[in-house]
Amino acid sequence: MSVGAIGLGCMGMSEFYGATDDNESIATIHAALDWGVTLLDTADMYGPYKNEELIGRAIRDRRDRVVLATKFGIVRGADGSRGISGTPAYVRAACDASLQRLGVDVIDLYYQHRVDPATPIEETVGAMAELVTAGKVRFLGLSEAGPETLARAVKVHPIAALQSEYSLWSRDPEDGVLARCRDLGVGLVAYSPLGRGFLTGQIKRYEDLAADDYRRFSPRFQGPNFDANLKLVGHLQELARSKGVTAGQLALAWVLAQGHDVIPIPGTKRRTHLEENLLAERVTFTPDELSTIDTIAPRGIAAGPRYPEAMMSTIAK
Repeated sequence: MSVGAIGLGCMGMSEFYGATDDNESIATIHAALDWGVTLLDTADMYGPYKNEELIGRAIRDRRDRVVLATKFGIVRGADGSRGISGTPAYVRAACDASLQRLGVDVIDLYYQHRVDPATPIEETVGAMAELVTAGKVRFLGLSEAGPETLARAVKVHPIAALQSEYSLWSRDPEDGVLARCRDLGVGLVAYSPLGRGFLTGQIKRYEDLAADDYRRFSPRFQGPNFDANLKLVGHLQELARSKGVTAGQLALAWVLAQGHDVIPIPGTKRRTHLEENLLAERVTFTPDELSTIDTIAPRGIAAGPRYPEAMMSTIAK
């Protein structure tokens, strides 16, 4: 499976990060494809369902230019509750529903969004493999699965990509996941490579976030954690200025520098931010600069966990 160096995360186009504008989102997707972006990332739970429908409308006349990735596994109830399912029956039903919403005959990369602790990974991946045989899916992926889970999964069917949060304030994949991916020939797709926008330096106060913005509930955006993380961003901004780039470009370029098998998918819903993100591919670092970044943002530097406690419990080992 081959994709461009930087993909596009589409989640925020439909939910989680304040007001949305479908027309601007579609224009952003079209602009990304014109820039050479190939990988578009969505999931059935974004919206829920609205994001897949939006992506389907956006790519209807340019399907051949897109590597289309979507996910199943997080089940949202009408009351706002969330569960996780990886049962074979659910896998098959979720795939058929996604195909219909996206308006396509095949999904290029189909992820299990979160590992279901009640269903052996072998059963889930076995059902996903049946989708490949049926011609409904081309490649399989896992999201937020640990090294042990990944090793079990690839014994059932090849896994093309593992998606995990990876950025200068979330270096968790370096604790075994990235190494296991490389041992098994699995690419790493890095979501939230800009720290949910925080690493751009554009968020300066908690009050800058809309009332319905998901980040208001994220531990890293609250109280003393916010202030501590703001200091980290300040150091990154100083280094970025010395290179003549933005803090966001520096953060994205750092993820790209971790290897050609690491594909960041920064999310944006506006064309104004798209070009800035994509130009990060032109930023390079000297060994000394990478060493300086490691000093500024070592593993574990971020104040606060990346999700609330209940959500952190869904990260597989």
